[in-house]
Amino acid sequence: MSQNIRKRIIKNIDYIIALILTIIVIRITRVVFQNEIVELDTNFYKFVVENIRNKYLTYFMRAVTILGSSIVIILICIFVMIRIKKKKIVTCICVNPIIIVVLNYILKNIVARKRPEEFFLIIEKGFSFPSGHSMVSTAFYGFFIYLLYKYYKDKKKYILIGINIILIPLIMFSRVYLGVHYLSDIIAGCLISIIYLIIYIRIINRLIREEVGYENKKSIS
Repeated sequence: MSQNIRKRIIKNIDYIIALILTIIVIRITRVVFQNEIVELDTNFYKFVVENIRNKYLTYFMRAVTILGSSIVIILICIFVMIRIKKKKIVTCICVNPIIIVVLNYILKNIVARKRPEEFFLIIEKGFSFPSGHSMVSTAFYGFFIYLLYKYYKDKKKYILIGINIILIPLIMFSRVYLGVHYLSDIIAGCLISIIYLIIYIRIINRLIREEVGYENKKSIS
């Protein structure tokens, strides 16, 4: 393999990852279309119900799942508007969840998969695939991970990154635990948002670099 080809692969590794994930998502979606309830989903639910569910964990999961709700996302966006002075970055942060919510709504209505109502611990309306909480939490908190790692100069950023990394899978698992989504809904939602984030970051990166000052890596605050 020539050095030029290696450089191109490294330069576009994010797009290569996005392509691989797209193939996986298409595969999952096809299986869901053909068999509305996948065997993996049923087996995982049986494992959760029989081995993991308990009263105290249910209280915790009810609290965790709220962190992926529209109310919390809106409140965080309001905080960002107040706290961060750089308008382009604020716009990129706040537009991000709007795009992912619209994308989730379109995909849900295309697939039109019913929710696993027999497992409900909380009541949710609408279709199941892909998970909205999974998509929003991955895209929203995932974008914060990128911004913190790339542009925030304070050493505390690693603590904030760690919190976000833990938060995303917790929110996703809470949706299965509470019985409002199948495991395949969660996996597909997460992968779709990773694909989306790769494209979104490529598009808005120039705006952020212009405002933050990429060479000096100034704080985004």
